[in-house]
Amino acid sequence: MSVTISASEINKLRQQTGAGMMDCRKALTESNGDFEAAIDWLRKQGQKIAAKRSDREAKEGVVIAKTTADNKTGFVVCVSCETDFVSKNADFVAFVQSIADAAVANNVKSVEELNEQTINGSKVSDLVNDKLAAIGEKIGIVSFERIEAPYVAAYIHGANRIGVLVGLSKDAAEAGRDVAMQVAAMNPVAVDANSVKPEVVERERTIVMETMKADPKMAGKPEDMLAKIAEGKLNTFFKEQTLTAQPFVKDSSKSVADYLKSAGDVTVTEFKRVAIG
Repeated sequence: MSVTISASEINKLRQQTGAGMMDCRKALTESNGDFEAAIDWLRKQGQKIAAKRSDREAKEGVVIAKTTADNKTGFVVCVSCETDFVSKNADFVAFVQSIADAAVANNVKSVEELNEQTINGSKVSDLVNDKLAAIGEKIGIVSFERIEAPYVAAYIHGANRIGVLVGLSKDAAEAGRDVAMQVAAMNPVAVDANSVKPEVVERERTIVMETMKADPKMAGKPEDMLAKIAEGKLNTFFKEQTLTAQPFVKDSSKSVADYLKSAGDVTVTEFKRVAIG
């Protein structure tokens, strides 16, 4: 059964991947409208498309990252809106800040729990609806992340467009900020190779193998040789896409792991990154 692909779906895939319009149409057609499968199809054709990240995105909005006073718990709250006119408005930023403050003050653990908190006698969910009515744009809490660790660093980048939390094994404020900046800039998929989700690894391995099989230069090569080449390409993926293996943004002569060792054998327990756009 053929699937009708709309122009808006093609444009959405084009914006997400940077691929050409006709390529996006064919990818969606070949994958029956499945966006994830369409992205994989494009990559299997050899197109340079970044792997989808786990951080949840909103078109416009405000991201606030904060920690408790003892720096042992961190929170990221993202409230979305429709236009940058609203996201840059000081009152709207203060509104999102008040919601983040409520999360910190009450040690909130989920979006559902956050919506039930009260600010000046009103529930957060009601305040969101009131704000929606006042500004005439659809808004809502679209992301909530929380980390507990011996030390948590919070970082906000780009006029509240990216919020990062980094959990560390010990109190290390400078290292925490540096690593949070790294996460904001380089958007790694995991702390290290061992913490990459198995399904992500398998997805990358499948794409690499199918790309090689489609390459005329690889024709006739035995399967075990292709598998060894694939593992080499996966190691490159881990180096580029996992935090501790990445070159440190402040000094590319060392890796993030090297930097953390020099900062007092600090280790990263986990991180969260929420981005707008």
